[in-house]
Amino acid sequence: MPTNPTSSADPTETGADAQPACILCFNANDPSGASGLAADITAIASVGAHALPVMAGAYARDTGEIFDHFELSDEAVTEQARSILEDVPVQVFKVGFVGSPENLSAIAEISTDYPAIPVVAYMPNLSWWDDVKIDNYQDAFRELLLPQTTILTGNHSTLWRWLLPDWESERPPSARDIARAAQAYGVSYTLVTGIPLPEQQIDNVLASPESVIESRHFERFDANFSGSGYTLAAALAALIATGEDLGAAAIEALGYLDQCLGAGFRPGMGQVLPDRLFWAQPQDEDAESISGETDPAAPADPTFSETRH
Repeated sequence: MPTNPTSSADPTETGADAQPACILCFNANDPSGASGLAADITAIASVGAHALPVMAGAYARDTGEIFDHFELSDEAVTEQARSILEDVPVQVFKVGFVGSPENLSAIAEISTDYPAIPVVAYMPNLSWWDDVKIDNYQDAFRELLLPQTTILTGNHSTLWRWLLPDWESERPPSARDIARAAQAYGVSYTLVTGIPLPEQQIDNVLASPESVIESRHFERFDANFSGSGYTLAAALAALIATGEDLGAAAIEALGYLDQCLGAGFRPGMGQVLPDRLFWAQPQDEDAESISGETDPAAPADPTFSETRH
């Protein structure tokens, strides 16, 4: 398993031969654009890299809820991935929701064949799904994919319920507690998001079992979002692929997500979606963000570099 989260290839060439770093993304299609491959493609492009999308299935959903998911076969996933891997140098593998234990097994096998390529894996909230399917999927993810994973990302409550189901302490598990649980399966680093803090604040912590590497807290937005975790994982993968140090990549990805949420929009009757291309929108001094603050298009966090757009 790769323990160095820095990409093995050098995507930082200058001059006429410079090309964007490439991230191989395993995920589902989402017709709402909230999550899945739509989130991967737009977030990765937004920070200056190139997504190579491998479709593992498709959601039937709107902006309010997920109704069903239809997975592709593991043969279809494998053929897509290996075809492009034989042609394009890839800096990072990014794994979202792939729908079945068979697809997880296929992705783990592919990753094993490319041990120098870091793997960024995201565990989403699966509460919309059948309980038996959730258990089977998370068991396979834990046993098959985590041993190949360099960086695991996910919401605090999701990772807690999955990796520490027998937690008995009166205090919630810390990011390091979760990182230790993930390391038991081979994960080097864990980015834990949405840790509740007083006064409507949330903490986001990049940790190893030994230490907290970086942390950043933000004010909680008064809105229900769909796709924020997918956005963060994709941005993190892209920043690592472009050669950023892991700690710096995590801070920049979190700052990028905060601005996406601040500029969030509601395209339908359901939840608010992150605006992953907020920086491309015309600035309006009178505009208000989801949080009620003015001018969401203006950079709120200097760690997100506009030179990457």
